[in-house]
This record gives sequence, C-alpha cells and structure tokens, in this order.
Amino acid sequence: MISQKEKIIEIDAQNRSLGRVSTEVVRILTGKDDPSYQPNVLGLNNNFKIKILNIDRAKFTGKKLDGKIYYRSSGYLGSVKQKSLREMYQENPQKLFLKILKGMLPKNNLRDQLLKKVIFS
Repeated sequence: MISQKEKIIEIDAQNRSLGRVSTEVVRILTGKDDPSYQPNVLGLNNNFKIKILNIDRAKFTGKKLDGKIYYRSSGYLGSVKQKSLREMYQENPQKLFLKILKGMLPKNNLRDQLLKKVIFS
C-alpha cells in the first residue's frame, strides 16, 4: 500500500472562544466539509492531523469559568466530585479540550479514532 504524507491542519485558539474552536475541529474531523461525506465512514481523505495552537490562551465568554461545573462519580455512595471550569482549565487545558470534543462527536466506534487525530503544541 502506498503511504501518503499526513496533512497537518493548524488551528490557532488564541483569543477565540473554546466552543467556536471545538465546533470547527469537529466539523473537520467528521468530514462534514467534504463533498463525499458519509456518516459511517472516516472518509477517503482521512490522512490528516489537526494541530491546536495556543490552547492555553483561549477565552471564555460570560460567567462560565466559575458557573460551569463538571461532575464525576465512581458509582459508590457519596463519591460525587465536582470541579469548576476554571479549575479544570488551569490543571490541563488539553484534557479539557478533548473532553469537550468527546461530548460533541458522535457516540460510536469512530469517536476514539477521530480523537487520535487531534494534537497540541
């Protein structure tokens, strides 16, 4: 099989809303900007990576930094833990961005393959 060089698409997140950047990334990942779009196939042009630049300089609108709460639980009684968006963003902005993308992508077997195409610098 002939291997083609992977195309790298760079998206700068500096001074842009994180939601706007993530919708642009999801649109490219799912291939909805391609004329030969099929929802159950990664596509013929799936030899690309999306490189996100300056994710630590993205901005948030409104009062989301303190008002948006993320919950997680192990399933045991009393194990619900919560973190604000500000705490998660300060700890690891890349992990938060992947969590946002995971929530926006279709919930099927292709989701993990699509998330592997996102890299950070």
